Amino acid sequence: MLARALQRGDVLLVEGNSRFATAIKYLTQSTWSHAALYIGEEALVEGARPQPMLIDVDVEVGVRRIPLSDFAHQHTRICRPHGLTPAVVDQLIGFMRTRIGYSYDLKNVFDLARYLIRQPPVPCHMRRRLIALGSGEPTKAICSTLLAQAFESIRYPILPDVETVMDHAGGHEQRLEILHIRNYSLYTPRDFDVSPFFDIVKPRLQSNFDYLALQWSDEGSP
Repeated sequence: MLARALQRGDVLLVEGNSRFATAIKYLTQSTWSHAALYIGEEALVEGARPQPMLIDVDVEVGVRRIPLSDFAHQHTRICRPHGLTPAVVDQLIGFMRTRIGYSYDLKNVFDLARYLIRQPPVPCHMRRRLIALGSGEPTKAICSTLLAQAFESIRYPILPDVETVMDHAGGHEQRLEILHIRNYSLYTPRDFDVSPFFDIVKPRLQSNFDYLALQWSDEGSP
């Protein structure tokens, strides 16, 4: 059911159950510990049967292609960008492909942990900016920051900073919203969930769901 609901370019959030995933969920105060990009059906190795595939970032292996079946028994959520043409989706996926083989940036995670645990006495709207920007090495990434870079490369918003300005052009006053790209290293998996620019796709509702066809147990009926 999950595979049938996915489209190329979707972000798949995962509620991992490893100790590392539990730490990420605790630090980010979120259900989601991991994020991956769905790239369609491909063969994992040459000559193999095509299957639904993702590009993600593993703490040990780094950036890799993996089959969707690796997350078959985990709680997931589909976040779908709106209005991307097939050509733009190809650009998005192409960006991720060129990063396959990059290693995991643990420094970014440790900086995030130090920031969240110490709770610096600054206004809430400034706290995210205090997170350090990771190792600074171009061949290292974590899952959410790499995805943020990919969407930044096609100028698609996730949670941009919004500046409201007044425009007086043409003698008419109107309010404009100017979007400013937030640094990619400041994103966590939950940001794709709360972003107003991504649809949340429920697989069961995509498959001709009819509540009248459900079969209920008579136990507990009045």
